[in-house]
Amino acid sequence: MEDDTGVQVRVPETVRRIVSLVPSLTESVAATMPKALAGATDWCTHPADLDVARVRGTKNPDLDAIRALRPDVVLANAEENRPPDIEALRGAGIPVWVTRIETLDEAFASLGRMFAYACRTDRPGWLDAAERAWRVPAGGPRRTAIVPIWRRPWMVVGRDTFTGDVLRRLGVDNLYAGHAERYPRIPLTELAGLGPDLVVLPDEPYAFSATDGPEAFPGLSCALVSGRLLTWYGPSLVQAPDLLRRALG
Repeated sequence: MEDDTGVQVRVPETVRRIVSLVPSLTESVAATMPKALAGATDWCTHPADLDVARVRGTKNPDLDAIRALRPDVVLANAEENRPPDIEALRGAGIPVWVTRIETLDEAFASLGRMFAYACRTDRPGWLDAAERAWRVPAGGPRRTAIVPIWRRPWMVVGRDTFTGDVLRRLGVDNLYAGHAERYPRIPLTELAGLGPDLVVLPDEPYAFSATDGPEAFPGLSCALVSGRLLTWYGPSLVQAPDLLRRALG
């Protein structure tokens, strides 16, 4: 069966050991088939009581440690993980299933395929609940926003991102959705000068907070939001619409 990148991945008929290199996918597997999760990255923070072998980060995984865990399949993502690491694992004979997710609809489809073909398990109930939760249309007038993800230098969400699609579905249009880059560096003077209805400040990857971020945008409405709710595709999608609507105001 082909993964999201079109690569044929030969996964055993029975999957008992999974290593996940993506926090969202780690949480997804932990909520669905926890006994099968054998390893995860240091950045995999959910669930809070996750007790599995750690294999360093998403960009610098410990390939020897992963091989030693003897996984039936490794779960990765085209944006979060580096092609050389994926190819090295495949070269060692380990099946690597790579997801590519830039919209909510892609998330629902990709996760369904991942569980069916990479994890060899039934579609989880939480995935159906997440789809239902996101069917509720956005209410009220549409608003514009910028979404900083880093400062020094300032970087924002640009084109073709999961984050942008999540906000769009909530009635908020990213002003940099048409930028040539997915995460462009933009001078602060330009960001503030656009006059967006909202400055959306997530707490990851940069940990924006009430005392670190809003002061850079005087006179603009700033919304501090959970990065997990805004950027993760997994069980958090069930509650994300309601919680994000409240945070966005």
